[in-house]
Amino acid sequence: MHATRIVAIRHGETDWNKDTRIQGQQDVPLNEMGRWQAQRVARALARGEPIAAVYSSDLSRAFDTADAIARAAGLVVNTETRLRERGFGHFEGQTFTDLENQWPEETARWRQRDPHWMPAGGESLAAVRARVDDAVAELAAAHLGEQIVLVAHGGVLDAIYRAATGLDIRAQRSWTLPNAVINRLLWTPDAMTVVGWADMAHLDDAWTDETTL
Repeated sequence: MHATRIVAIRHGETDWNKDTRIQGQQDVPLNEMGRWQAQRVARALARGEPIAAVYSSDLSRAFDTADAIARAAGLVVNTETRLRERGFGHFEGQTFTDLENQWPEETARWRQRDPHWMPAGGESLAAVRARVDDAVAELAAAHLGEQIVLVAHGGVLDAIYRAATGLDIRAQRSWTLPNAVINRLLWTPDAMTVVGWADMAHLDDAWTDETTL
């Protein structure tokens, strides 16, 4: 079959996620909940189809999530800097409220999803989309007929979803990007499609890991 099955995962939770603070390319670690989420998604994926490779952003919140998945599959993590979160420049470290108060005009352009606007020292949406598209195509093409895991960030998964569904980069988001949920896609040299999105059954307290029974 000339297709690659992709499992795309957003990293586990961080304290900055809880505080609604812009992380961008700051290396913010997983918090206790994030580490728990990483273990749960690792166990869930270990119960499914074999994983040929695990690729991750080099930022620790993604890498540590990927490392849990890779260890459960008997693999090692391959880092890929093109899977990093969008660079937000001087927005990084600020809460959404901070942004509205300090840079209302810039924040408005950000929320309008102007493809070519970028915060000082950061990246545009168009630049992020280009590097993510390149990374996904290159990694998926190397694993035709196999399943791979990509662990990244909210902005990266947003770009992947739009590429798979054909949604315009300016369209407002109507889908969710929770931490450590399972998103499945099918990639071929001609197209990428969404198979399933935001499966979070493994994060339910009632979920049973059969390997521990």
